[in-house]
Amino acid sequence: LEQAEVVIAAAKIKSIEINAKMVISVLDAGTNLVALAKMNDALLGSIDVSIKKAKTSALLQMDTATLTPLVKPDGPFFNLEHSNGGLITFAGGIVIKNSEGIVIGAIGVSGGSLEEDNTVAEAGAKAIL
Repeated sequence: LEQAEVVIAAAKIKSIEINAKMVISVLDAGTNLVALAKMNDALLGSIDVSIKKAKTSALLQMDTATLTPLVKPDGPFFNLEHSNGGLITFAGGIVIKNSEGIVIGAIGVSGGSLEEDNTVAEAGAKAIL
């Protein structure tokens, strides 16, 4: 929980800096929700999206932005987002690793543009290193 709070605090700072209302979710490596923060005026639909972005990253141990080209109709993982109870395969989910490079969880961010979501998620994930 303490690490998740550090991740959320860093992501929230970046979100405020870019003036975006976000929902920030942190899951452990087993995809269990550890912490969630919904900023005032963030869209309610962003709650589910942020959790699913983090879940996707944790399950596949990769950032969701990396998956985007792989899930296109001609990609090797087309329709992947329909597996595991629903995944999100666009930017905003980032794997969180410890100092040894071991995946310890993931952050999912939703509420802005995909670029903004990814920027905020990166800021949160980097707070652990």
